[in-house]
Amino acid sequence: MHRNHQQPAAAIELQNVGVMRGGRWILHGIDWRVSAGTCAAILGPNGSGKSTLARVICGYIWPTEGDVHVGSAHFGQADLNQMRRSIRLVQAAGPFDVDSELSALEVVLTGRFGTIGLFDVPSDEDRARAAHLLDNVGLGALRDSRYETLSSGERVRSLIARAMMGSPSLLILDEPTAGLDLLAREQVLATVSTMLSNPDPPTVLIITHHVEELPPATSNILLLDGGKIADKGAPEDVLKDAVLSSVYRCPLRVEHDSGRYYVRPDPASWRALLD
Repeated sequence: MHRNHQQPAAAIELQNVGVMRGGRWILHGIDWRVSAGTCAAILGPNGSGKSTLARVICGYIWPTEGDVHVGSAHFGQADLNQMRRSIRLVQAAGPFDVDSELSALEVVLTGRFGTIGLFDVPSDEDRARAAHLLDNVGLGALRDSRYETLSSGERVRSLIARAMMGSPSLLILDEPTAGLDLLAREQVLATVSTMLSNPDPPTVLIITHHVEELPPATSNILLLDGGKIADKGAPEDVLKDAVLSSVYRCPLRVEHDSGRYYVRPDPASWRALLD
């Protein structure tokens, strides 16, 4: 694939990417480019292919067709194990977390070694960096609290700090605010925005089906529907009434305020949704 070197460096480049399982295309015809150091999002309803595409980008699923670049790694030519070292995935509702007996500070320190428990002896420099990262996510006062005593939102923020301990070039947040109340959700989004405002931030990729979970820094959206691209581009171009109503199969009105987007369904349409 010819790459345009006049564009900003790309963190992700996908060309005609498809994944087939059981004779059915889970993803098909995915073309998308994300510039390094930006905040992008994969948006769509459940079953639209978001998680499958994320696993392709992480190198855990090999595409059936298409061309994939993640950073300088070109699938088929690069060592994917090496590539994965520059990627961190945070799944708030993932199948595993970390050792619940660890303190918040120790949880962050495990990110230095890529382990669930803290089996290595961290240096003083490691401890100072972990404390700094906890401060950045607003958890400095809880550094000695055991992970199991943290609220759901505090756990997510500690996991983001843990991911940053490895200085990733690409940070993937898979439904980071799922199940959180309003305050906890906003604290997680504030964490993401603060991280992006730091010098030399990682590329952040947010996977969600809720428009309200997109921080104002989001500049590039890939909207999926049934494994295909429904739309892509800047939020103001993608997050439109007609587009989202079609993808979510529900009459919707999109509102924009202070850099955030909100979706308003019409209760008058509820009966029709059941018929």
